[in-house]
Amino acid sequence: MKKILITGGAGFLGSHLCDRFIKEGYHVIAMDNLITGSMSNIEHLMSLENFEFYHHDVSKHIHVPGELDYILHFASPASPIDYLKIPIPTLKVGSLGTHNCLGLALAKGARMLIASTSEVYGDPLVHPQTEDYWGNVNPVGPRGVYDEAKRFQEAMTMAYHTFHGVETRIIRIFNTYGPRMRLNDGRALPAFIGQALRGEDITIFGDGSQTRSFCYVSDLVEGIHRLLMSDYVKPINIGNPDEISILDFAQEIIALTGTNQKVVFHDLPKDDPKQRKPDISRAQDILGWEPKVGRAEGLKITYDYFKSLPEEDLYKYAHPREF
Repeated sequence: MKKILITGGAGFLGSHLCDRFIKEGYHVIAMDNLITGSMSNIEHLMSLENFEFYHHDVSKHIHVPGELDYILHFASPASPIDYLKIPIPTLKVGSLGTHNCLGLALAKGARMLIASTSEVYGDPLVHPQTEDYWGNVNPVGPRGVYDEAKRFQEAMTMAYHTFHGVETRIIRIFNTYGPRMRLNDGRALPAFIGQALRGEDITIFGDGSQTRSFCYVSDLVEGIHRLLMSDYVKPINIGNPDEISILDFAQEIIALTGTNQKVVFHDLPKDDPKQRKPDISRAQDILGWEPKVGRAEGLKITYDYFKSLPEEDLYKYAHPREF
């Protein structure tokens, strides 16, 4: 039985990856310090013989006994609300955490995939974003702690590949959604649905003309699996190129939820990207991957999940920001 370590394994994406690799017959070790993750995301796995959970901060030394075949490094705050609140841990998990994981991969002879992000492109001057675009990032702006942590993470990963010969993979994740997202984590989709369920006005920052491209979580997990099993070592975009303006997206949420809120506008946060759309040509050509779940289908599943949560979760960590 092959063994895989998934850092950030109790988070939104990490927990779905735990499910996938359990299904594939792996021995899965989930590691998480629970700063943004939740045990509720993996409680259904805790009784399984081939699942382990380590409550640990990957920014500190990592020890995993025995052999290890794969490492998926997904430990990091990913919501602006989180990384603006905990900027230094965000920088540390992208730098020290990545260094520790790469050192473990080197020691174990394991293949390692890192979760980078479309935020390495910053507020892009190239549209759609290709992997060859180097980005337009403000390193000292409020989002710099996340953007630069991920850019450094990519650089260190490639250095370990070229200097030490570690088998590495780099995925650049675009906006992803689905069950197990935190309802009030500040990103557009959960923020809008949370406001709809609470009967609040929907808050848009700026004039709503900024665009995003939303990928359903099962499509992302499939892309991650294909990249991990491939021989491709350079960064690769995984996301859904179906682009929509934030204003149009808010109207979709209102229609989905059957509510009758007003849309209210506030000033755009500093360095907020004006447009976001992946060029997935590389993923299509190299991995044979493209998204399968349309936004209408994925939103319905996600909305049903949020509706099933306890009422107190509607107000837990509620925050009016949208990014």
